[in-house]
This record gives sequence, C-alpha cells and structure tokens, in this order.
Amino acid sequence: MSAQASRLSTLATLGLISVTTIWGSTFFLIKDLLGRMPVADFLAVRFAIAALSMLILFHRHLWRLSKSEWWQGLLLGVVYGVGQLLQTAGLEHTSASISGFATGMYVVFTPLLGTVLLRQRLPTVTWVAVLLAVGGLALLALRGMSLGYGVWITLVSALLYGLHIVGLGLWSRPGSAFALSTVQMLAIALICLLATLPRGPTLPPDSGAWLAVLYMALAAGAGAMLMQTWAQSHLSATRAAIVMTTEPVFAAAFAVVLGGEALTWRMLAGGALVLAAMYLVELVPRRQGDASALHAEAAHHDV
Repeated sequence: MSAQASRLSTLATLGLISVTTIWGSTFFLIKDLLGRMPVADFLAVRFAIAALSMLILFHRHLWRLSKSEWWQGLLLGVVYGVGQLLQTAGLEHTSASISGFATGMYVVFTPLLGTVLLRQRLPTVTWVAVLLAVGGLALLALRGMSLGYGVWITLVSALLYGLHIVGLGLWSRPGSAFALSTVQMLAIALICLLATLPRGPTLPPDSGAWLAVLYMALAAGAGAMLMQTWAQSHLSATRAAIVMTTEPVFAAAFAVVLGGEALTWRMLAGGALVLAAMYLVELVPRRQGDASALHAEAAHHDV
C-alpha cells in the first residue's frame, strides 16, 4: 500500500468516525420528535429535504454516471431506506437499548455477507475485532434480551444495513461519490414517502421540530451519506462496519454530557471494547506489515 493510499485510508476512517459522532448526537432529537410525529412522516420529511439539497448541489454530477451506476445507487438507496423504516418501526416495539444492540449487529452481518456473496477471505484479526465490537455493543446497550417482534424486524434492518455496507464497498468510487450519494438519497426519500401513503407526510409541528429535522436531514442525512460513500471507496466493508460501531459510544458520551446520565462501568468497558476492535482493524495490520491484508484493503473496490 502506497503512502498516499495509507493517508486516504486514515482520512476515510476519520471521516466515518465523524459520521458516527453526528449520528450519536441525534439520539435526543429523534426521541423527542418521534413523540410528536409518526415514524414514516419524520423519515419522509427528513430524507426529502436531504435529497432535495443534494440534488441542487450535485445535479451536474448525475449526468456522469453510467446506467449501471444509476441502478447500483437506486438499489443501495432502496436497501437503506427499507432498513430505516424497519429499524424505526422496531423501536416502537422494543426498548431503545435493545434496538441499539440489534441494529449494531450489522457488524456481524457485514463480514458474513461479504464471505457468502463475494467469497472474501478475511484475516483472523478481523473476526476477533468483530467479536470485540459485539461484546462492546452488548455492554453499552443490553439490559436483558427479549426476542419479540420488534427485535426480529430490527435484526432484519441490521441485515439490510450490512448489505448496504457491502454493496457500497463494492460499488463506491472516489470520483463518483457525490453522484452515487445523491442517487441513494433520492431512492431513500422515495421509499419513505411511499410509506406515508395514502395520506402523505405530515410536517414538523413547530420551529424547534423543524430545526431538529433540518439538522438530521443535512448533517446526519446528506452529509453523512456523502462521507460514508466516499470513505467506503477507500475502506473494506467489514473495516467500515467495525469503525461505525463507535456510534453507540458517542451516543453514550452525549447522554452523559448533555443528558445528565451517570457514567457507568458498562459505558467505559463497552466503549473500550469497541475502541479495541477499531485498533485491531486499523493499526495491527500496519504495524505487523500484513501484506496480504493490506493488498486486500487496497484492492477491495476493484472487485
């Protein structure tokens, strides 16, 4: 791996961490909004604003996409959009903590899907990192486990997120990140708008709700999709999934700093395990000079 590729890989990792930081900051906003807006309506308004903003900014980039890239972006957007609807629907039937753990299971589904669909052979250190990430998620989120309806459909959403991560790692290119992100967002917005039929979406009830929706549409929606799409053109799918498990770590940090929650040993231990998983996939191969792992990392987006 060249020095430039290594720098781009580091920047991509930092970009994904910034995305998970933003996602972690939305916990209180979403919790408040879902008490005043139906789930599908909230998602429809959020992603419609995100799609419109991206279309205004990057409409010229869309003409550069090939027909196959258009279909790839639309398929990725549909997968992600259905995952969003299932995740938020599952949240209505289970606790937020268990929902967070079930959603985070994409860190397991991603390497499994990569192995089954793409016949990728992952180094042992990656599977160790996956187990550490799952353990960290369990400590951060679980307070008992009940496999009811809400958990099952949330697990399906996690499977779809894993499929989206694998597909994005396969199809994303640095030069088409803006256009591919825009196509995905258009598809996500369409899926969420269809979920509000036949009446259509209701709008946020007040200025405070509008500000929250705008933040989640532009920062946690459009901006996050742009960064994730670009970052995954430089990272393998499994590596990206492990990095993105830092989201509950940041959510817990925001809960302590802004929400007045007490700092517990579970937060510290869970966060430490997630960070250890990221350390394994980020630093150990470089320090050991694992040529095969680095070669796979550099070539993953040329499949």
